[in-house]
Amino acid sequence: MKLDGRRQSSNVEDRRGMSGGKIAGIGGIGGLILIAIMTFLGGGNLGDVITNVAGNMANVTEQTGDHEFTAEEQELADFSKTILAGTEDVWAKVFREQGLGEYIPPKMVLYTTSTQTGCGTGQAQMGPFYCSADQSLYIDLSFFSSMKKQLGADGDFAYAYVIAHEVGHHVEYLLGTLGKAHNQMRSLSEVDANKVSVRLELLADFYAGVWAHHDNKMYGSLEDGDLEEAIRCAQVIGDDYLQKKAQGYDIPESFTHGTSAQRMKWLKLGLQTGDMSRGTTFQMSDSQL
Repeated sequence: MKLDGRRQSSNVEDRRGMSGGKIAGIGGIGGLILIAIMTFLGGGNLGDVITNVAGNMANVTEQTGDHEFTAEEQELADFSKTILAGTEDVWAKVFREQGLGEYIPPKMVLYTTSTQTGCGTGQAQMGPFYCSADQSLYIDLSFFSSMKKQLGADGDFAYAYVIAHEVGHHVEYLLGTLGKAHNQMRSLSEVDANKVSVRLELLADFYAGVWAHHDNKMYGSLEDGDLEEAIRCAQVIGDDYLQKKAQGYDIPESFTHGTSAQRMKWLKLGLQTGDMSRGTTFQMSDSQL
């Protein structure tokens, strides 16, 4: 991606070097990485990883530790701040043009190992996640190295896609989609709740593509190979891909994020059209997704 000279968002809280707390289940791209890591280590229940915003906040005291950041860590932090700024610029413009009211951007929290959130306590093995309770997205930057090593997904646009996906959940929150879906999921069986989760995740993928479309129009940010990086990332975080990689077969009723084909489809649709009205994951049948 071409990011030279771009501004960095100031809506960032850097908690790196702080830790503490218990794990909480929070939805997002990170949920899939949690599946992968837990399965690779020989444990974990695939069906348990669903979008689940906890109502109770753990009583945790964070402790600051001495930590010197490497040049790579600082570069990733600067990169993440730049991408967040791009989402702020794009979504403010799109909301204004679509008559959707004011776009109130989410805060990004950079942390190490674990941190307190409005949804409980997040840990690094969850991957990046969005918490609607405090309208913040959380990232332990070591995730990007894990993404490369564990799944073979690499490149700046692949990393940008991960951040934009979590911001996509914030867009869902602002539009009321996320709250309605979570309320619906509470009254459903696990299998049916998983189907709602898939629609939320595919919509966030679509919104990530919408962001990339408009970011490229505004800044000429995309370069040759960028699309392939993001598509590859979408492929290797599909539920079917991860489950087959881990255990040799997939269990469709346990899918919470969508298949590789679905994730690639919705990301590409958003990127190619930039048209929010095409984000119809909740209007389609299961077979149409």
